[in-house]
Amino acid sequence: MQDAAHYLLEDAGEGGQRLVLSGLLTLPAIGPIERALKAIDGPIGTVDLSGVEEIDTVGAWLVCRAAHAHDSEITGASPEARRLLAAMRDIDAGGDTHPHRLPVWERVPTKLGEHVFNARGGIFGVVGFFGQILIGAGSLLRHPSRFPFKALVHQMELVGVSALPIIGLMSFLIGIVIAQQGSVQLQQFGAEALTVNLVGRITLRELGVLMTAIMVAGRSGSAFAAQIGTMKLTEEIDAMRTIGISPIEVLVIPRILAATFMMVLLGFFAAMMAIIGGAVVGDLTLGIPFLTFLIRIQEVVPVHDLWVGLIKAPVFGLIVALAGCFHGMQVHGNSEEVGRRTTMAVVSAIFAVIVLDAFFAVFFTEIGWG
Repeated sequence: MQDAAHYLLEDAGEGGQRLVLSGLLTLPAIGPIERALKAIDGPIGTVDLSGVEEIDTVGAWLVCRAAHAHDSEITGASPEARRLLAAMRDIDAGGDTHPHRLPVWERVPTKLGEHVFNARGGIFGVVGFFGQILIGAGSLLRHPSRFPFKALVHQMELVGVSALPIIGLMSFLIGIVIAQQGSVQLQQFGAEALTVNLVGRITLRELGVLMTAIMVAGRSGSAFAAQIGTMKLTEEIDAMRTIGISPIEVLVIPRILAATFMMVLLGFFAAMMAIIGGAVVGDLTLGIPFLTFLIRIQEVVPVHDLWVGLIKAPVFGLIVALAGCFHGMQVHGNSEEVGRRTTMAVVSAIFAVIVLDAFFAVFFTEIGWG
């Protein structure tokens, strides 16, 4: 038996050429002759299949294409070949092979609508996840002996203590930038002494806790999503459920409590470091002694500015931890999903924190803490 398809062009006189096909007209065997048949220019009167030993649908389609291109008659076909040729004869392979693409003025609103509709599922998922956390917290309150204190302490160390160097350095530099840039602008009005007010109020009310929340989202929120997502992917969470351990109680609640509690301390620490950075600039460039700068902070910054920052801090910590744990629990499929969900956790946490900060700014202004 031949191991490939073969073709031969014979002169048939006035009827044009005769195309003789032989061998195997099957998918693995027709590669060498497929392009050659397509490139034949001369008229072909008949296509002879008497030498074909085996044929499949691909071979039948190739024969029909060649016969249709030259308006040829097919002869010598076996019963099986005739059946396949009859099935392939009416197939039109000349259509557009590219997918249909809507115009941009239809495609953009359609895509936007799909995202809005899919956001509904995300909202339902977040609400359901928050409900699971409340149920898990209630269960731990009824059975305090099951509370994972060691896990809580470990997460507080990772979220809080380990983050002190980077947050302290970041806040110190932010305080320097605020004081330096603010003093340059205030000097135009002879009010460089108000740099103390600027540094104190903006760090205690806004930038201290806001920049800390963004840093915690990028550092700890992403870690929550990656850790829980990897456990979900390796079926460790399913194994925990199988042996009667609640992942919400053991994995999620300690991380949420740690982020919520430590954000208060980190936010206060960041504000203090920013004030120290501003005091350094005041001592070096403005002629305001270091201790005088700190004493002046106590005089010009109202106490409620401190409370504004301390009230916002645990809320931001809760949002960051919820985003990280929620997206980690949504991982499924493959390892690429871990990276995608980790990115989504950081982006959604930072976006939610900034939106909530805007609402807090309006709220505290309305109640007279502006």
